[in-house]
Amino acid sequence: MPENSTVPKILIVGGGYAGFYTAWKLEKHLRKGEAEVTVVDPLPYMTYLPFLPEVAAGSIEPRHAVVSTRRHLKRTNVIAAKVTNIDHANKVATITPSEGEAYEFAYDQIVVTAGSVSRTFPIPGIADNAIGMKSIEEAVWVRDKLLSNFDKAAALPAGPERERLLTVVVVGGGFAGIETFAELRSFASALLKRYPELTFDETHFHLVEAMGRIMPEVSLKTSEWVLKDLAKRGANVHLDTQVTGAVGGNVELSTGEVIPSDIIVWTAGVMANPQVVRAGDLPTEERGRIRAEATLRVVDAEGAVVEGAWTAGDVSAVPDLTGGGVGGFCVPNAQHAVRQAKRLAKNLTATLRGEEPVDYIHKNLGAVAGLGLGTGVFQSGKIALKGFLAWVAHRGYHGLAMPTWERKWRVLWGWWHNLWLDRDIVNLEKVQEPRAFFEAFASRPRPQTDAAPAADAKPAAEKPAAAKPAAKKASADGAPTEQAKVAAK
Repeated sequence: MPENSTVPKILIVGGGYAGFYTAWKLEKHLRKGEAEVTVVDPLPYMTYLPFLPEVAAGSIEPRHAVVSTRRHLKRTNVIAAKVTNIDHANKVATITPSEGEAYEFAYDQIVVTAGSVSRTFPIPGIADNAIGMKSIEEAVWVRDKLLSNFDKAAALPAGPERERLLTVVVVGGGFAGIETFAELRSFASALLKRYPELTFDETHFHLVEAMGRIMPEVSLKTSEWVLKDLAKRGANVHLDTQVTGAVGGNVELSTGEVIPSDIIVWTAGVMANPQVVRAGDLPTEERGRIRAEATLRVVDAEGAVVEGAWTAGDVSAVPDLTGGGVGGFCVPNAQHAVRQAKRLAKNLTATLRGEEPVDYIHKNLGAVAGLGLGTGVFQSGKIALKGFLAWVAHRGYHGLAMPTWERKWRVLWGWWHNLWLDRDIVNLEKVQEPRAFFEAFASRPRPQTDAAPAADAKPAAEKPAAAKPAAKKASADGAPTEQAKVAAK
């Protein structure tokens, strides 16, 4: 669209769940030329977060768990950059690309959907040695790291170092933590048939949870069933326990226990993306989320609407009108982010046309989790499914929830292949250092030595007489050159 266009400009900050769905649905609801939509995110794809545990366990190919924004947002301007400042008082945002200078972007409506990041605590060693489960890159790293550790362990004699390589610690007993923990345990058990040098008893999986129970999203009875199922599979869960240190390859617990481990996955909570929230003048609440009313418009501390500002997803504090939210707000999960985005797109379109927006109301349909191949749990009200049927429900729900039929087909096709061919266990950890192989054999210029200049350091009188005929050199017309004249003197 031309730069001097007078149509309203909509800026969407963040291309995750809420941002992608908002733009996707705006393309559906807006008439051609009714508004210009721009999405800004440093990543060129939306990550389907519920699939990360399966990516880490090798059940889904990494590229199949993400959605290309440029491929599927056909009428939206996509900018791969960061929004480093929001001056909503003047309706100007600062966009900073990875290459080049930052620049200002004027807008009429802004939608902040920057999502959440892992929330950690200042525990020694966690920032340096742990990894989260909030991005596709983290899930890929965990998968390749576990495979690499199996290769290393198989080449070592039985002993403490081998068992340290085969020990995984997951911190956090919510849905993300339990799914990651169970999927990795399932993956490791399946790998043993490919590594006859290793035994099941040498693999150790520990989950650390500060509360007295796991998975608060399901009933206590269901969570207890999960604990028993994990115990049968040789997984250890430490309740009422905290991590106090993770230095030198050892995870220290508040109980005094020390667990030697080479893989530490942190899933103990999330927080609104602070880089975006703190870089603007939009009002926030005490937990650092952007304040919103039920229509998904941004509001100030008194509840007054901030004109032209919207928010949804994990970065926002949206009232849960069903009464089921924690503290009166919608919990940060994919179910709310997607549905809020769909409502936001409709409300924003209605506002542009002079109509009134509608409140977001969604009652949680339940919770479903995969616990490794063939095992899962499903909870909706008092109805609970466990085992294989719940696992089928898990895959069925998320297979359908994955946006776009192109991505659905890739995921379903991958599951079908794995059913007959088993999981792909090719380890591509070295892709993190793509130039290492080339550099190892690349030719480099030889370093200069002091010997070469010394050869020319002789006095002029000692130079060979053969050099004198050079003084007779002449120019092309037979006349001596200036160099020849000087040399002849």
